[in-house]
Amino acid sequence: MYIIAVSKKNLDNKKFSWIKNIIYIGMTNSKGGLKQRLRQFENTILCKHIQHGGADRVRFDYNNTKDFYVSVLFFKCNNFKKKEDLSYEDYIQLGLVACFEYICFAEFKKRFGELPKYNQSSSKKYSKEKNKNAILKIINKIK
Repeated sequence: MYIIAVSKKNLDNKKFSWIKNIIYIGMTNSKGGLKQRLRQFENTILCKHIQHGGADRVRFDYNNTKDFYVSVLFFKCNNFKKKEDLSYEDYIQLGLVACFEYICFAEFKKRFGELPKYNQSSSKKYSKEKNKNAILKIINKIK
């Protein structure tokens, strides 16, 4: 699990708390784990490789990660096996990761009345519209 906030105020080494500055709640239960998923998020923000859908929406408003703060919660998962080799306990643990993401969505919505900006479905539409406008600007410059 990971939660990303943007703040000019230094949040390093602060205990996690639910703040309105949280822009994205994410999880992974992939083989690459949390480290790889966060690298994909950063690579997408920096336009190195578009590997993360949430970050692809974020990058239109933030072109660096300077003011980003990430809070993580690790779940020990044994997901490096083939799916058919995973045990009952492995599947339960992977399910708990996904479940906890929704618990975080619920808590944020309870506190602030909506999901974090880049977890909202409208942010996808917003991103596509900005992407379309950016492409049209480039085409007009070429003409």
